[in-house]
Amino acid sequence: MNDTEIIAREAEEEASAAQDSRALYEVKMKFLGRAGKVTALLKSMKDVAAEERPAFGKKINALREKLEERFAALESVVKKRELESRLSEERLDVTMPGRHRKQGALHPVTRVKNQLVDLFAGMGFEVYEGPEIETEYYDFTALNTPADHPARDMQDTFYVTEGSDDNFLLRTQTSAGQIRVMENKKPPIKILSPGRVFRSDDDATHSPMFHQMEGLVVDKNITLCDLHGMLGEFARVMFSENTKTRLRPSYFPFTEPSVEVDVSCASCGGKGCSLCKGTGWIEVLGAGMVNRNVLKNCGIDPDEYSGFAFGMGIERIAMLKYGINNIKLLTENDVRFLEQFKD
Repeated sequence: MNDTEIIAREAEEEASAAQDSRALYEVKMKFLGRAGKVTALLKSMKDVAAEERPAFGKKINALREKLEERFAALESVVKKRELESRLSEERLDVTMPGRHRKQGALHPVTRVKNQLVDLFAGMGFEVYEGPEIETEYYDFTALNTPADHPARDMQDTFYVTEGSDDNFLLRTQTSAGQIRVMENKKPPIKILSPGRVFRSDDDATHSPMFHQMEGLVVDKNITLCDLHGMLGEFARVMFSENTKTRLRPSYFPFTEPSVEVDVSCASCGGKGCSLCKGTGWIEVLGAGMVNRNVLKNCGIDPDEYSGFAFGMGIERIAMLKYGINNIKLLTENDVRFLEQFKD
């Protein structure tokens, strides 16, 4: 019986001395927890004489109720004190100057991508984004690329799997997406396919990972003149109203005839400077009429339909448009460089 009175005094002294919620909780567990002193008293009832157990049990239950009420009252006081202290410490001083938050800006590659999408969407193009991990069939074979073409070599292409019937690779061009569209959609087709591509190339003007945007138009009576006119509008919108375009014969497996597209140098106006290496022209993209074999591979009759395709590196357009001389500046995330592209 004396133990209950001793425990009551100890609990009161220690609980009253607790300065915060954590300390008060620890005191409560010391007396009322599973391994607490009050619980230990209950376990000791087996050692009490049978005739004394009812009175002993009643005494312990009264002690437990008393301590629970006391701890509840103290918890309310301590929590209120802690809240007042926290509110005092966290009080906002409205007279202090605000923190300066720098305004962000779109990355130049994102800006150019958005401008290109807006431009060609206004001409009726739909946007299609294909998978970045492609099969060799969609990236090369369906695009009329010969099996011994250098682009298929390990030193030029990042293969994910090799040795199977159809190897998986990181796509080298977004043209693969055009094949997927032509397989599942009947002409007329007018799509724009932007996205990341990967090639084993790395210098001041090339990167192992860069962004491409390719366009495809397939319909009846499509000619090279349609391509030239569309790219002329692209050049005038992206660079300046006075920008001119020219087509030079070239070769791509998936187009025939194929052309390289140049624009007049925006820096010198076509007179010749260090940027255009004195020629007055700068190469910006490759294009051409869709090869008949590519149309056949996709189940499109090349005698009824024709089409043109073009592909450009978004980083290259951004570098020309904003006068950037090293492609690595676009991936270094230097805030001083990126801040120059705020509106």
